[in-house]
Amino acid sequence: MLFTDRRDAGRQLALKLLKHKGQRNTIVLGLARGGVVTAAEIAAGLDLPLNVIVVRKIGAPGNEELAVGAIAEHGEGVFNEHLLGLLGVGQDYLKREIERQRKILKSRLELYRGSTPAPELHGQTVILVDDGIATGASMRVAIKSVRDAGAAKIVLAVPVAAPDSLRKISQEVDETVCLASPVFFEAVGAFYRSFEQTSDEEIVQLLSR
Repeated sequence: MLFTDRRDAGRQLALKLLKHKGQRNTIVLGLARGGVVTAAEIAAGLDLPLNVIVVRKIGAPGNEELAVGAIAEHGEGVFNEHLLGLLGVGQDYLKREIERQRKILKSRLELYRGSTPAPELHGQTVILVDDGIATGASMRVAIKSVRDAGAAKIVLAVPVAAPDSLRKISQEVDETVCLASPVFFEAVGAFYRSFEQTSDEEIVQLLSR
């Protein structure tokens, strides 16, 4: 067990990110849902603005749990071309599902941000935060979205990550801060004493502060 909860993990990460404290043109983005809790502690510790990034999975036909890709707020998303070909997923299905998930994504962002406008990421340093990385699929989509939005620099900040995933994802960002990457990695929650599901209400409260 490495962390008491997501807040504890965020406070520990903030100590490793002090060179970014109070820096202009820098923003902290947390992956909804759990990553926002960790990100909020980083933003508070570094005197930086906080916002949210939402990733939506694109499920296979007849099996929504099998992700053939994912989308975020900006850009076209990330897709598993091998899996798309293997399952024979047609373009019509893909287009419909992407459109459906974009509507859900938009409603989630409206719920979380309320009347607050979307953050301007062009030319910014973005500290991208999640509560941990297993396969890294959601984080890869988030990185691409932030890059497509014109971020000047992306800093990956996670408490714990699977070694293989961390190695690959680190090649897609400008700086990586990870507190632990144990060889025996089962699940992100295994490294927390408390790993309760984060509610939409908690995200709204954190972002409204």
